[in-house]
Amino acid sequence: MSVIRTSETRRSQTPAGTMTTLASPTLGAAERPIWRVDVEAGAPAGPLHVIDVEQIWLFTAGAADVELAGDKHALRAGDTIVVPADAERRVTPDPVAGFSAIVTAPAGGRAWTLPREGDGIVPPWTV
Repeated sequence: MSVIRTSETRRSQTPAGTMTTLASPTLGAAERPIWRVDVEAGAPAGPLHVIDVEQIWLFTAGAADVELAGDKHALRAGDTIVVPADAERRVTPDPVAGFSAIVTAPAGGRAWTLPREGDGIVPPWTV
């Protein structure tokens, strides 16, 4: 069993938001990382991208539109979306409320902005 203290969490900043790693392979030997995404009101949409592993997003505050494989889903606090591996996606925060979400995915997933080229990256909040 691992206990991960708040002081041990790790923050990663991107133009779209802040990811706080709550558990990951480098924080408590987790096989399935879990992180919080916080996006402020007025922040831009995230990039159109793909990730090669399934992700599960639970929105805990605010709202966002999630474009997923060509469909748009309006999500609010309390909603959960399961994003399949390799599905094109873009998350657009509510312009007034922004959003917060808890996200989990298998460790080692790789991400690409589109067009998909090269080996992609392992997002630092998942390691």
